Amino acid sequence: MKEIEQNLAGQGLRIGIVLSRFNQEIGDGLLGACVAELRKLGVADSDVVLTSVPGALESPLVLQHMAQSGKFDGLIALGAVIRGDTYHFEVVSNESARGISEVQLKTGVPIANAILTTDNDDQALVRMSVKGAEAAAVVVEMVNLLKSI
Repeated sequence: MKEIEQNLAGQGLRIGIVLSRFNQEIGDGLLGACVAELRKLGVADSDVVLTSVPGALESPLVLQHMAQSGKFDGLIALGAVIRGDTYHFEVVSNESARGISEVQLKTGVPIANAILTTDNDDQALVRMSVKGAEAAAVVVEMVNLLKSI
């Protein structure tokens, strides 16, 4: 049996990032951790393109455009949706995740979804550094895996 092993080598990979500006402090923390991990994995700063959108619901459309452009090997969605007093939290959380999955499946471009969905700011602050770094590793691994299949 041939096994395809995990490959976290990021040299030469072109990565696009879509950052939701809503909950800016959390987004900035996600972005800092993500970019630091991409560098650690060998992705050159010149191979990373950062875009920003108002909120998580706008992310799938920009990700779709980036995926269809042929300019990126993989994409990362960053942001935070924090529960409020209304049903809007569920709508934004579910629809942004659905849209991101749909783009990934329709285009074949891997997308690491690091749009946090938390009950409060404290949970988001605790998770932002870990999830930002994990998103970078996920996208590099998935790009390399798809190239190996």
